Amino acid sequence: MNIEVALREIERGISEVIDRGNLEKLVKKFYDTGERFLVKAGFDPTAPDLHLGHTVLINKLATFQKFGAKVQFLIGNFTAMIGDPTGKSATRKQLSREDIRENAKTYERQIFKILDRDNTEIVFNGDWLDELGSAGMVSLATTYNVARMLERDDFEKRYKANTPIAVSEFIYPLLQGYDSVHLKSDVELGGTDQKFNLLMGRHLQRTYGVGKEQSVVMMPILEGLDGVQKMSKSLNNYIAVEENPNDMFGKILSISDDLMWRYYELLSSKSLDEIEKLQSGVTEGSLHPKKVKEELAHEITARFHSEELAVEAKNHFDLVHKKKDIPDDIAEFSISESPIWIAKLLVDIKLESSTSQARRDLKAGAVKVDGEKVSDEQLKLNSGEYIIQVGKRKFGKVIIS
Repeated sequence: MNIEVALREIERGISEVIDRGNLEKLVKKFYDTGERFLVKAGFDPTAPDLHLGHTVLINKLATFQKFGAKVQFLIGNFTAMIGDPTGKSATRKQLSREDIRENAKTYERQIFKILDRDNTEIVFNGDWLDELGSAGMVSLATTYNVARMLERDDFEKRYKANTPIAVSEFIYPLLQGYDSVHLKSDVELGGTDQKFNLLMGRHLQRTYGVGKEQSVVMMPILEGLDGVQKMSKSLNNYIAVEENPNDMFGKILSISDDLMWRYYELLSSKSLDEIEKLQSGVTEGSLHPKKVKEELAHEITARFHSEELAVEAKNHFDLVHKKKDIPDDIAEFSISESPIWIAKLLVDIKLESSTSQARRDLKAGAVKVDGEKVSDEQLKLNSGEYIIQVGKRKFGKVIIS
């Protein structure tokens, strides 16, 4: 494989790269000499489980490993006690060492479903930041000034709004940057919202005379199942890495056809050429989008569980959804309004608490009529019999006259 092909795969799906020239030199050196380069990505163990949004970075780390990288998977057991202020409108609650320790235990089990263990080093920044000491911390704090720190978008907004900013939050990006000094990283990966912190690593490597300045690769934030907001547990639009295989398979099939290609680009291990062939097949009509989506669901479910469980998940999906396998004891309702707006109908048969909630569930793809997902918030149903479903467990049989 030539270097241009390698760089094309490395740059697939990325939002921005800073110092591409250095990146190209690192890959070329690996091909010429076999010498691996160091790629760092940090994760603060603020929760015990990872979701597919987190794996966008981990997938990219795995791609780097194919083309010469040794991954420095950094668990921020020290920085997690401060909490990353990126994008936050208030100071984050500090986590205890016990919480962090328990959360970190689950990370190793999850990441090696993607990463090559032989070319991965798990490191904890508490190992060197605990030893930095008060003198080292004061020295680190002198490398950047408050005015520059307040240029950061989220700090600037909070400062103008008179929202408190803890001094520890100014320290966080400095500590993240110092991780790159200690590890002598050649490349650092992060989300687009991490640009300030990632550039801090370059600044501090230069300040401390490391002899290199890391390239920075920024990845986009993965949209959740709704296709609008970022994947997040708090928004309940996520797929956990350790999700039940049946639920994982079904959730991936629930995404829109447009979002499917985004997931292919950021989550699939298929090459760009393979994905382009699938897209061409769908465009030309030789491949049905649902078939292509099933292929994605199978790949991801097999990655995090097993080939056997992925096959079982598909069989389960076929049984429950394709055969419209529904409970025998669902409530039956008679409606004398025809046509009737779908959101009003959902409220009338007590599957939704309000039309506003009904519209949100429709938009999220959580509503089905006769086993087929409905996303049109303005849909009206004419007279007839229908099986209405919201989520996995709420059903109603409706006779509209």
